[in-house]
This record gives sequence, structure tokens and C-alpha cells, in this order.
Amino acid sequence: MAKLTAVPLSALVDEPVHIRVTGLAPFQVVCLQASMEDEKGILYKSQAFYRASEVGEVDLERDSSLGGDYMGVYPMGLVCSLKPEKPLSRLAKRDVNIPYLLHIKLCHPYFPVQGIVVSPPLDSLILERWYMAPGVTRIQVKEGRIRGALFLPPGEGPFPGVVDLFGGTGGLVEFRASLLASHGFATLALAYFGYDDLPSRLEKVDLEYFEEGVEFLLRQPKVLGPGVGIVSVCIGAEIGLSMAINLKHITATVLINGPNFVTCNPHVYRGQVIPPTPSNAEFVTTNAMGLVEFYRTYDETAGKNSKYWFPIEKARGHFLFVVGEDDRNFKSKLYANRATAQLTKSGKKNWTLLSYPRAGHLIEPPYSPMCIASRSPAVTPGIYWGGEVIPHADAQEHAWKEIQKFLKQHLIPDLSSQL
Repeated sequence: MAKLTAVPLSALVDEPVHIRVTGLAPFQVVCLQASMEDEKGILYKSQAFYRASEVGEVDLERDSSLGGDYMGVYPMGLVCSLKPEKPLSRLAKRDVNIPYLLHIKLCHPYFPVQGIVVSPPLDSLILERWYMAPGVTRIQVKEGRIRGALFLPPGEGPFPGVVDLFGGTGGLVEFRASLLASHGFATLALAYFGYDDLPSRLEKVDLEYFEEGVEFLLRQPKVLGPGVGIVSVCIGAEIGLSMAINLKHITATVLINGPNFVTCNPHVYRGQVIPPTPSNAEFVTTNAMGLVEFYRTYDETAGKNSKYWFPIEKARGHFLFVVGEDDRNFKSKLYANRATAQLTKSGKKNWTLLSYPRAGHLIEPPYSPMCIASRSPAVTPGIYWGGEVIPHADAQEHAWKEIQKFLKQHLIPDLSSQL
């Protein structure tokens, strides 16, 4: 009798699962299907076809998918290739206290056409995919102007402190912060618009607000000073870079697919105002799917004129640039290369660049389904982010390990001498 197994059945979302099938006929072809419902009730699905070995086994760590949503050997391909039934949806965990339930089914192969009667699955199981490790504490933050959530690892600490910033979606996004805390970082998921009593829209970047967030984090008894790290993406990375230049306690900054200039909203700090860089609406592209691509909109300004670039050489900390070379929202590779060239010209070696071919804009923790396009409140009908499933998944897996290594190296005293 065919038997489907997965080890472990319950794990953090950034941990791999070993999926196997036994008890098949020699060289039998089967279909493995995965499905998961998000908190909005949107269903995400994937499938892949495999041929059993001569002893009737399929091992996703060894065997190649013949077709379906991905091909080749990729042990977590069923998870990384999950796609929403409702187009332009993005999987983003809201309540990190409860896991996603991932259903895996072993089925007879069939053609995905209307009218086909699908036989019952040969076997099935459910995986729990968690965003918080046991013992991680979540603390709602509403102190002074600061709004967010603080995640503390189990134990007495002290732990390296990290501020986690997302981009133009707004609100409070916690899933990356909770995972970082699960790996030993005291992490503040910091909201800055579209949440609680914060402005509903981002009209200016008040760096003193973010400075208050850093100071709040450093006041926590379990946080190891004297500096903190930043993990940031998209517009959050724009803010993260500005923080690293202007604020004195930023020791290590991770910039995922961000610009090296001010985009839409002025940055304000202690009376100084950095105006937004002029953009070129005529360079907005609508692709064959009717989705918007913004990556060319700064070609005539920040793309060519260095007067708009942040003075990154003034920063005292270290930088890790994470770039998806198929980012269709920013020319992230170009902007990272120019930022590192500025540092090099100033005689600085305080940077590392990770550049991933065929990866898109939304590089997230590993085994997160790639979001190639999604809706945005300010864009109709939606934004195309770019990327290909397996290269993007590989980028997420590699970058996540390097991000943690980078933060530990620069936030934990004397650790760099041990590496």
C-alpha cells in the first residue's frame, strides 16, 4: 500500500521537510499535491509528477519532478511553487502565533482539464508550518510614538537587536521578525504607516520616529548593545539606508532590493529635508499580463545623476546588499553596485553584495512561495515583481543564512574573530 511520509511534521517555515513515498509499483507515476489556506481564506495550491524507483519509492531529496509546477530535483518545490487561486494575492502571515496547515496528497496522475473525474488520494498528511519557535515572546509595542511588535528569544540573553522594516504595503508585518527571534535575535517589527494611529499614508519619512524605535529597542534589558541591526526590503530598505547614514546606533544593515536614493516621500531629520528624486512616469511599463513594472522610472534622474544618491560613505556600520537580478520594481542590482562603488571610492570595505540571477523583488525567508505579482492599494491592477520559481527559491534559502551570519558577525562582540 502506498505510504506518504514527511519529517518533521511540525517545524518553522524556514526549515526543510523530507517528503517520501513508499509502497508504489516499480516505476509508477504519481502526482504530489500541496494546498494551504491563508487567513483571508485564499487557497494556494501546487503539484508535481514523479516516477517511482525500481523498488517503488519516491524521495523528493533525490528524485526529479517530471512536470507540474516545477521540474527537476527540488526537495521543497511543492511549498515554494504554491500559487493562489485568487490572482494577484500575496501570502503574508498575519497572526504568527498560529501555524499554516499545509496539506500534502499523493494522487494518481491526471490531466488538468474540465470534466475529468479525480480518484481519491492514495494517501495524505498535514504539515504544521510555524513562524515562532517555542519560547519566543511577542510583546505589543505602543510606547510614545512607536508602534510595532517586539519578539524576544527564549532565555535570559542578552540578544543582538534588530529592527525589521517592510515596504509599501504598510501596516505591521511580523513574520520575518518572529522568525529572526526564533533564531536568536531580539527583533522589533516596526510599523510606520497604515497601522493603529499612525498616518494612513506615507507622506514623509520622519527619521526621528525610527531613531525612537532604535532607542526603544536598546532600552530593553535582553537586548545586547551598543548597536542594532536593520533588516529591510523595498521602501523599507530606502529607509534602512537613510537610518544607517544618519543614526549613530546602526551597526549592521541588510538592504533587500532597495534604492540608493529617496523615492517618493521626503526624508526629514532634525530640521534637514531630503526631497524625493524626480521620477519619469513615461517609463512605467505595462507587461503582457497587464501588470505594472516600475524599474525604469528613475532612469533619467537617479539612474544617471549622482547628486540624488545617498551619501552612504558617511555610514559607520556594515552593509549587506541582497539583490534579485530580475527585480522588476527597482533596478536593484544597478543601485547596489553604485552604492558599493561609492563605499569603495571612499576606501571602505564595510559591505557585502549578494546578487541572484533570475530572482525577483520579494526575497523573503526560505520556503516562502514566490510572489511574482500582487495587488497594491495605490496601483491598478497590480505590480509585477519578477523572478522564476526555483532560482528565486534558491536565492531565498541562501540569503536567509547569509543574513543571519552577517548580523551575528557585526552585532555580537568578538564573534567575527571566531568565524
